[in-house]
Amino acid sequence: MTDTDTALHDVLVDAFTRADDAVASLTDGASAAVLTHRVDADANTIAWLIWHSARVLDDHVTGLTGGEQQWPQWRDRFDLPFDDWATGYGQSSDEVAAVPGDGDLLAGYFHAVHQAALDYIRTLTPDEVERIVDENWDPPVTAGVRLVSVLNDITLHIGQAQFVAGIAERAGI
Repeated sequence: MTDTDTALHDVLVDAFTRADDAVASLTDGASAAVLTHRVDADANTIAWLIWHSARVLDDHVTGLTGGEQQWPQWRDRFDLPFDDWATGYGQSSDEVAAVPGDGDLLAGYFHAVHQAALDYIRTLTPDEVERIVDENWDPPVTAGVRLVSVLNDITLHIGQAQFVAGIAERAGI
């Protein structure tokens, strides 16, 4: 492994760990009322935003590795009333509301997929970073671009969750 490989690993580990730390700060000691608060009748909850972020990370990283998702080990604990493999895309307001406001559950699942992502990141080689994983785009998507895309998606959603948490706090929830 070269110094460049190590630097890439360190940067990606740091970036993904910041997301995991943010989830921990959102869930640690948070009440179900805060985690399921909606700024309007159809807005996403903190719980859904974290669950969706974890599902996307789980789905996309295992898409890169060819491994098994963490989700089957967690699915029954969430007891969600929709498709077993849903990741949150295109879900209805009722489906968003169905994600439980259980901070330990949400953080536990996110942390498990975070660890799986770090396991993959630590194996990255320059060839793996450049491996084409989706030819449906122009230019085709590489494994490296997919990781950046996933990180961007989960970071945006965690930022949204932090915004909702701030609103809930100011409302005295």
